[in-house]
Amino acid sequence: MTKALTLSFDDPTAECPLAPEALGRITRADPETVSAMVDGIPEATRARLAVYLYGRSHTHELGIRIAATCEGATLRRAAGLVGNTLYDLSRRPYAAPSYGSQRSQAGRISLGGPRLDGRSG
Repeated sequence: MTKALTLSFDDPTAECPLAPEALGRITRADPETVSAMVDGIPEATRARLAVYLYGRSHTHELGIRIAATCEGATLRRAAGLVGNTLYDLSRRPYAAPSYGSQRSQAGRISLGGPRLDGRSG
């Protein structure tokens, strides 16, 4: 019989491999300084941290940045297929998220009804 993991809102950092203070410093750091900040952390811990951060929408990019400091095998040991995907993402050139801002004109929806000049729109 396996014991189920319990989740608690009392301690949201229970899964995080770092102390809350260290995690706070890393999440508030400039992106350019993150790799230097995690340099002294053992690679296995960095890999678990990368997976932890990647799994949260507000720290997703930070997780990828920290994964770039880890070897693929270490990320795979930490998270299996997710670690493998994280390794691949961390080796790609950075692309800022678009969040749907580049929509095509063809997909526009008008709430004003049809145009009276005969053109479709």
